[in-house]
Amino acid sequence: MDSRVSELFGGCCRPGGGPAVGGTLKARGAGGSSGCGGPKGKKKNGRNRGGKANNPPYLPPEAEDGNIEYKLKLVNPSQYRFEHLVTQMKWRLQEGRGEAVYQIGVEDNGLLVGLAEEEMRASLKTLHRMAEKVGADITVLREREVDYDSDMPRKITEVLVRKVPDNQQFLDLRVAVLGNVDSGKSTLLGVLTQGELDNGRGRARLNLFRHLHEIQSGRTSSISFEILGFNSKGEVVNYSDSRTAEEICESSSKMITFIDLAGHHKYLHTTIFGLTSYCPDCALLLVSANTGIAGTTREHLGLALALKVPFFIVVSKVDLCAKTTVERTVRQLERVLKQPGCHKVPMLVTSEDDAVTAAQQFAQSPNVTPIFTLSSVSGESLDLLKVFLNILPPLTNSKEQEELMQQLTEFQVDEIYTVPEVGTVVGGTLSSGICREGDQLVVGPTDDGCFLELRVCSIQRNRSACRVLRAGQAATLALGDFDRALLRKGMVMVSPEMNPTICSVFEAEIVLLFHATTFRRGFQVTVHVGNVRQTAVVEKIHAKV
Repeated sequence: MDSRVSELFGGCCRPGGGPAVGGTLKARGAGGSSGCGGPKGKKKNGRNRGGKANNPPYLPPEAEDGNIEYKLKLVNPSQYRFEHLVTQMKWRLQEGRGEAVYQIGVEDNGLLVGLAEEEMRASLKTLHRMAEKVGADITVLREREVDYDSDMPRKITEVLVRKVPDNQQFLDLRVAVLGNVDSGKSTLLGVLTQGELDNGRGRARLNLFRHLHEIQSGRTSSISFEILGFNSKGEVVNYSDSRTAEEICESSSKMITFIDLAGHHKYLHTTIFGLTSYCPDCALLLVSANTGIAGTTREHLGLALALKVPFFIVVSKVDLCAKTTVERTVRQLERVLKQPGCHKVPMLVTSEDDAVTAAQQFAQSPNVTPIFTLSSVSGESLDLLKVFLNILPPLTNSKEQEELMQQLTEFQVDEIYTVPEVGTVVGGTLSSGICREGDQLVVGPTDDGCFLELRVCSIQRNRSACRVLRAGQAATLALGDFDRALLRKGMVMVSPEMNPTICSVFEAEIVLLFHATTFRRGFQVTVHVGNVRQTAVVEKIHAKV
């Protein structure tokens, strides 16, 4: 682990782990412990041989914004105090768009004080009452033992509070899956969403392919979507428990939508379209342990950096290689991530405690890049990835969401279908505003630059009926008997109040990642802007001032 994490989070760190908290740190189900150890000559329990207390352990001071709350203790609060605590919980849940993390036994300045067993039990009971009051559920993520300046064992408990907002069916997170061809992207998604391990010959990926030639070649050439749910207790909900996507949606309080992208170089334009069009919250970069950084891995990494999409890395197929080969691949990744073009801080996840810390730090700092090593055949470390995805909070805050929702409606058309007895259906993402059943919108531009009027008949999200669509959400809209021949990918459906206009000449600031020939005036390029994919000619190049 790079020493820069200390500067980022104000604590001491261990390789592949998170900030230490002084003394023993226990994660539920992890079965291990971690600590950073004191200065030379001091014991790990926080005292030196002379009996003097070690330096007090700290977390970063509590921020007013965000979804993390520190509480020293919550023992028998008065009615007035209880109502104030409930209001505070509502604020943290709103900031985290339905999720909040409570650190019990921590002062506001970040000092890890800890509580005795009885006080901790009473505090958790109060927290449970608070959660019931707002209609939320709580899950204990981990417990930490802190024996700084005390003879009695004292604990800090980290609790996840989750509440599905009243105006939503579930919390939603979109994850784009990147990586070189044959690195195991579709297989990993098949294992996560189907709940069964792969047989080593690609059985898990068969349900994800959309075309016959994909099944025959074993290579993804189109964009497909897969869902993984978590209930309010943090348990996985997938097709092993539920027969249909509707049942998964009904049983889940949090949904991870995986966007499975193509890895082969000849389908690179499809991968770029998926990254720009579907607005993923973050990306999963898959690297095969036996081949390392090869093929399109660097290009996919460059795309994620250029589009400023936060990403974490999964090293797959660890069952095929020796431990030394896996370690060599991880070191190779760490070198690339630390290069000047990336400026990332790699964080190797080896335990459940690491996964919890990685999820929180990944959301707080764009520089941190968690690295998982797992196998889709043996299932090794697969649970660590599930823990990470369960705890990973939304990466956009509530203020940004509110600002987008207050703007006029704009829906990007990515897919077009004809459904029997329903009519024309379009799929895509609502980039701004709010869309309701029965709304009157205009769609375009057509070949002659016009916008045509239409009506939204019904809305579905993850194959479940939905009455209201909010900014940042992906859905399909039924348009009734609107002529499908008038629609094409790249169009937008907007509010008539926007009075949309078109342009054929524009200026753009570009970063040239790699090009085989000279980029010059008159050069023909393909422009990707959101869901728009259009050929263009470079008319003039200005030097950057």
